Amino acid sequence: MKFRSTLVTWLGGLDGRRLARVLEARRDAASPPEPRSMGELADRLQRPGSVALALPRLALPHLQVAEALAALRMPASRDDLAELLGAAEDGTTRDLEAVLEALADHALVWPDGAGKLRMAGPLRQAWDSPLGLDAQLEELLAGTTSDELRGMLAALGVKPPGSKAQRLAALVEHHSDPERILSVIAKAPAATRKLLEGRAGAGPARPARFAMLGSPGPDPEHGSRWAMDRGLLIRERHRYGPARMPAEVALALRGPGWHAPFQPVPPPVGLAPVTPRDVDREASAAAAAFAAGAASVLSACSKTAPARLKSGGIGARELARIGKAAQADDAVVRLTLETAHAAGLLARDGDHVAPTEAYDAWAEQEPPEQFAVLLQAWRTLPLTPTQARDKDNKALPALAGAPPCSGCLQARHGLLDAAARLPAGQGVRVASDLGPLIAWYRPLADSSPDGPPFATVIREAALLGVLARGALSAIGIHLRTGDAEGLGVECRRLLPPATSTARIGADLTAVITGTPSARLAFLLDSVADRETSSTASVWRFSVGSVRRALDAGRTPEDIAADLAAVAAVPLPQPLSYLIADTARGHGRVRLAPASCVLHGDEPALLAEIAAHRKLAKLGLRQLAPTVLISRSPLDTTLDALRAEGYAPVAETTEGTVRIAKARPRRAAAAVPAPRSSRARDGGRSTATSTAKGSTALDPITLATRLLATPVTAPEPAPFDEGAPFATGTEEIVAGWAKHLPYSDVRQLAHAIDTGQAITVEYVATSGNRTVRTLSRLDLDPPYLEAWCHLRDAERVFSLSRIHGVMSAASE
Repeated sequence: MKFRSTLVTWLGGLDGRRLARVLEARRDAASPPEPRSMGELADRLQRPGSVALALPRLALPHLQVAEALAALRMPASRDDLAELLGAAEDGTTRDLEAVLEALADHALVWPDGAGKLRMAGPLRQAWDSPLGLDAQLEELLAGTTSDELRGMLAALGVKPPGSKAQRLAALVEHHSDPERILSVIAKAPAATRKLLEGRAGAGPARPARFAMLGSPGPDPEHGSRWAMDRGLLIRERHRYGPARMPAEVALALRGPGWHAPFQPVPPPVGLAPVTPRDVDREASAAAAAFAAGAASVLSACSKTAPARLKSGGIGARELARIGKAAQADDAVVRLTLETAHAAGLLARDGDHVAPTEAYDAWAEQEPPEQFAVLLQAWRTLPLTPTQARDKDNKALPALAGAPPCSGCLQARHGLLDAAARLPAGQGVRVASDLGPLIAWYRPLADSSPDGPPFATVIREAALLGVLARGALSAIGIHLRTGDAEGLGVECRRLLPPATSTARIGADLTAVITGTPSARLAFLLDSVADRETSSTASVWRFSVGSVRRALDAGRTPEDIAADLAAVAAVPLPQPLSYLIADTARGHGRVRLAPASCVLHGDEPALLAEIAAHRKLAKLGLRQLAPTVLISRSPLDTTLDALRAEGYAPVAETTEGTVRIAKARPRRAAAAVPAPRSSRARDGGRSTATSTAKGSTALDPITLATRLLATPVTAPEPAPFDEGAPFATGTEEIVAGWAKHLPYSDVRQLAHAIDTGQAITVEYVATSGNRTVRTLSRLDLDPPYLEAWCHLRDAERVFSLSRIHGVMSAASE
């Protein structure tokens, strides 16, 4: 509570611009419903889940300073912190102040009224043994009796005071002086000195394996008794496990020359000069190649929806099939599938993954717009899509629905930050040199499982044109800042528009430079076979591909006219001959459904088919010179005749040519629309607002509003009889969720009323605590029905078992 009050006071003393920086850095704490007082804001800022969201975004020096603070007794002074880090000796005092300022902007560390430094409780608990140190002496002595304290003081030669509190204070004061501690250790037996010096560099020891419940067992560390008698080692109250060394003793033994690590400057990397034109040229080539490959991959998925594995995801066989059909390598296929799924272009459809209706609109767009959609999806992907194998070298499926990976997301953002801070006109000589820089900007990010650090995410950035010539491209600059409008402008500048013409050669190929338009790609796919797909795509015409177009109901005249309309030069004679020759033999044999009847105008041809040995399995029998019947179904007979080189066509029952037009498979929307919330109590329905979005206030406006609220204003008490509630949903939630403070009640009720997702800490009947992100909330007191993202299914939650709430929004 003391930490909360100092944080409330500090927040209330900030000016509007500084408070807005805090709100911007901790956006989850300012999410709707916005906090209505500094006290509520302070509560949100100190939630463990909120602090956990902020930690991965910190750079190495910020984490180093926070760890050093966690090792000091709170509140800590700036001088103690600077001494522990050796800032004065290294000349990094100014860097330390800058780091403290950045931590204050995140409301993780702040000064109290006495000039001391405070830190958020969950941040202190992020390290079990900060700097390899155990807890402070005062904490370790919490269960020690007054007589034990008296004995320790007597062994140290200090006259014990009268009360337990005074004895504890005297012992803490004695051990606060490193010189005193060292003078005592100098008189210790050799075995004790060796033990203490060895333990000084280790964290808290693990419990001894032989320690039995209720039995202390033999002393596992020879020489520890002398140290425990003087408070240099502290045994647990119930004597479980080995003795623990107070932080003051460990620091004294490490000596005044030892300092906590502090690296305020990024590591050096090899740089090479690079011009903006060079960066643009390489970025443009990479982006255009990926955009063309992505269009081909999704087109292949549109023709044949990829099948899902029973265990989930798209396996290696389907990925290889898609890659072969689209002429794209595995990295492009995986990256396209994951970004398209995140953008809502693909969705699960039973045991397949199929394009959604949004894909059809996307396919009609120009390549720059298509690429921008996938690029923005990549920026927020909670996974590394091109990581094809796990740590055990087992193949990973795509679209497997794995739990979100915050470290993967931070690796991507760390890459953007590291590349953005390179000197102007400079790029790294080797792209892999960015790995150590990313590790400095995002120490908690997930690196590559093997090989150079962050090699996978660096390769993805180069594949997309975000990173070019070792520098951040114009695309990457706008992607990093989240500027969607600027990103669209740069994509249109660097990527050429779709190509609407093809160079059709006498070798029966059609070559397209750049990305073909949707209409051109559809036309060529219908009448030719794609051979390559990149910055230049190639289609090849053949008898089979032309016959495929004729089977779809196209006439040879239509095919020739459509190709002539998109050809840069007149159609070559070999292609005209191919179309005419294929059309001449097409439809010479016609099949009617009667299980089935074959008829034609040429008796010799019908006789040949009837006598064909490989067609004997069809059960053909000649009824007349121009009529055959088959015991096999129409489609089976049709396929068999085509396999033997004939070109039959199927008829409808009316005698017209049957045209096979297969409608592309389309999945339902990836995320169902939120259901309107309803609250029921004893069979009565309580009206709540319908599901609708809620727009967060900008940080400046919210800061102004909070500063206008008196810091000393009393906090609402929702559980008191007659307490005011903003909505009926708040009242219902407060009545059942007894473990939630008022701020959490407001956020949960707001999520129910607006249909927004929310993250909760839930305690199951077994006592296990889990963190769940829930959406499509439906209030049915005393239960909450919701879609659980952890289980990927509908679940029912007891309101009384929800112990914490926070916004589902994350970076």
